[in-house]
Amino acid sequence: MPVSASPTRKLAAVGAVIALVVAVIAIAVAVGSSVEGDRDTGRTDTPQAAASTAPQEDAAQQKMFDDLAKRTIRRADGDPLAVGKKDAPVVLVEYADYQCSFCGRFTRETQPALIKKFVDKGTLRIEFRNFTVFGADSERAARASWAAGQQGKFWQLHDELYAKTRKGAALAEDKIVDMARSSGVDDIEKFRADMKGADAERALKKDQDEGYQLGVQSTPSFLVNGRPVAGAQPQEVFAQAIEDAAARAKHGPAAKGSDK
Repeated sequence: MPVSASPTRKLAAVGAVIALVVAVIAIAVAVGSSVEGDRDTGRTDTPQAAASTAPQEDAAQQKMFDDLAKRTIRRADGDPLAVGKKDAPVVLVEYADYQCSFCGRFTRETQPALIKKFVDKGTLRIEFRNFTVFGADSERAARASWAAGQQGKFWQLHDELYAKTRKGAALAEDKIVDMARSSGVDDIEKFRADMKGADAERALKKDQDEGYQLGVQSTPSFLVNGRPVAGAQPQEVFAQAIEDAAARAKHGPAAKGSDK
């Protein structure tokens, strides 16, 4: 798996949380206190007062994550950009760009294991968001993946686009069409029309606007039931986040989402 996420990715994930909270300063203080508390775990000189406020800080954080989940999880019927049961207790939302090498590594090295371990067993649903940060070539690829989804081949083209790092001319229209054809897209004329159509533009804008509202600044960025995971972390990090989210979901309803 790739090395740990860069400071920029970590800051982006923190920003994604803070950007959605109405009381920004109060929540930031609560999060900061929680982080410091984590660093002090196991120390014998932790003040008793700090211990007494920890449950309140945890509750504030959980409310924040629940709000993020409600704003981002869609659970839309027949969503071609999603895999997993609509009512899965855990939803992983990914914001990604097709020219992003770390996004590709997640797709190739981590996502298949998560699907086998969690999606196939009904615990996890993955919802993909086209969040383009590298310009026109990324937008073309994003539109193409959406267009493939209109023929039930989103994940096939998604995986082909990420099979290796592709940039610039490697994402020219004719090359994307070739990849779509090899991915099983039958009606290439419809695919071309859908890729260039207004519906693709609206779908891409919807995903981008959602990411911008969260404060996403880099890819990949992830939310697991509203809790940020920074960058293409090792599989074990995602697995732990999913298991923790599943355990929490047993004590309360997961975000129902909406067809936004």
